Amino acid sequence: MQDLTLKTRTGMTRVLDGSARGLRSRLLFFGPAVIASVAYMDPGNYATNIQAGAGYGYALLWVVLVANLIAMLFQALSARLGIVTGKNLAELSRDNLPKPLVWVMWAVSEIAAMATDLAEFLGGAIGLSLLFGLPLMAGMTITAIITYAILMVEGRGFRPMELLIGAMVGIIGLSYLAEMLIAPVDWSAALAGMTSGAMPDAAALTIAVGIIGATVMPHAIYLHSGLMQSRATPRDDSDRRKLVRFSNIEVVLALAVAGMINMAMVIMAASAFHQGHAEVAEIETAYHMLTPLLGAAAAGAFLTSLIASGISSSVVGTMAGQMIMQGFLRFHVPIWVRRAVTMIPAFAVVAMGVNATQALVMSQVILSIALPVPMIALLVFVARRDIMGAFRPGRVTLTLAGLGAAAVLTLNFVLLAEAFGLPVPFL
Repeated sequence: MQDLTLKTRTGMTRVLDGSARGLRSRLLFFGPAVIASVAYMDPGNYATNIQAGAGYGYALLWVVLVANLIAMLFQALSARLGIVTGKNLAELSRDNLPKPLVWVMWAVSEIAAMATDLAEFLGGAIGLSLLFGLPLMAGMTITAIITYAILMVEGRGFRPMELLIGAMVGIIGLSYLAEMLIAPVDWSAALAGMTSGAMPDAAALTIAVGIIGATVMPHAIYLHSGLMQSRATPRDDSDRRKLVRFSNIEVVLALAVAGMINMAMVIMAASAFHQGHAEVAEIETAYHMLTPLLGAAAAGAFLTSLIASGISSSVVGTMAGQMIMQGFLRFHVPIWVRRAVTMIPAFAVVAMGVNATQALVMSQVILSIALPVPMIALLVFVARRDIMGAFRPGRVTLTLAGLGAAAVLTLNFVLLAEAFGLPVPFL
């Protein structure tokens, strides 16, 4: 999965030994965090961000910012684990944990991969069905074909895949830049929303729980460690330090872009819907109301970003699922098998006539159940000196990671309690 061309590998080696310098050479190391960042702008985020902006204007932008900072920390730790150990998180779990626990982790992670694919498939399918007036099942089929075609690009080397996914992230970003230029944004209120830390009421807290609790995606934690494990071959600890430094820079930049796109979703919804249409909470409703409120260009940009998000995140979800299965089970999985394993449940849900938005909510609940598995495993492994050696993170980093994990897992528990109708204090 990690095939890079000889030219790319040679260029990386020259950077590591100091014979090549400059921005162009450093860009050879960029790509893994861009791919992982797709998980933070997938269709599952759209409904929550729209609901936050429509219902509370700019007031919850600070929640998106905090969620993004937590995501940066965990993706950086995942990348570090792959660089230092040469193994991905699934492989380390398989090699270091009791076998019964490994089987449970694999089963939970497979279910999470299916839930991830459900949300991503639905996002692309909803976008295509709205754009071309197609039935949802037809949109699903087209999304599946496009996704499989993109996955075949990986046979030409991993760098083209990174560039293709990066281009889709660019499309999503440009679409929301266009939204920002079209929408009547109150930038002073938006800045205040990013820094206020205010929580307007209990219902806003529920939405904030949804934003943070579903931020760190299980498959992204697994995937990033795998993307880094054999991307460049470090000769010694000096090379590893350079790789960790390059990775940290890329994580900050890629996740900053993802965070800005999520903020742009909230800002667009706040500008278009908050005054007079605060009840908007579904993707389809948001699209149909954008045309009369902001014009066809805004609605078109929204659909373009949704389709690019659905397709790119579906590709990334398949890559992560393949890595998880191979890491836990020790054998190669053909890409068509991996595609079928996660695609069939998504088609089954749509065939049963389940409401698309309800299906998205259901997928987020399943992801909330699965998240503790990779999150806790990652913290355990990066804190072990026998695994990380001199690259074990410092006490401050581990403390922040522990606090971040506690916050995210607590909020995921709240999400689950709400989903199953259990009483939750303060909500």
